[in-house]
Amino acid sequence: MKTEQTKKLCIAGILCAVAVVGSMFSVPVFGSKCAPVQHMVNILCAVTLGPWYGVSVAFVASLIRNLLGLGSLMAFPGSMFGALLCGIAYWKMKNIPLTLLAEVFGTAILGGLCAYPVAILFMGQTAGDIAFYAYVVPFLISTVGGAILSAIVLGAFKKTGVLGQLAR
Repeated sequence: MKTEQTKKLCIAGILCAVAVVGSMFSVPVFGSKCAPVQHMVNILCAVTLGPWYGVSVAFVASLIRNLLGLGSLMAFPGSMFGALLCGIAYWKMKNIPLTLLAEVFGTAILGGLCAYPVAILFMGQTAGDIAFYAYVVPFLISTVGGAILSAIVLGAFKKTGVLGQLAR
């Protein structure tokens, strides 16, 4: 039991580091900045660690990114909702395509809509400056990119047999 917990903490730490370092890389897509690594990490956490570790990794990575000046407060709702939804989807269904869709829905729709009050309350933006759905499209672009990346990584893991050893 103790070695299993240690293994999970090590994987969580590695995935958190990947998310922080990966936040430095982004690709411009349709006038939005696509930063897919956090979303890929959310899905990998869902498959290997479960929903609660996934939310924890998303929170810690967002906190570290903010402390290092690599992210904004939008990192919190943008990553944590997706991590929770895809973690629960994989935990209950063990279905990777459904897990990918849950990450996209959780981040783009729920995270995007929850980013609006965060922007108004904590970032001092007025309601007239941003639209209610202003974060949905950029979050959607990033999370779809992350879902595609994680599908590629999980496919490689499955082909090499690593997925069977890591999957929860």
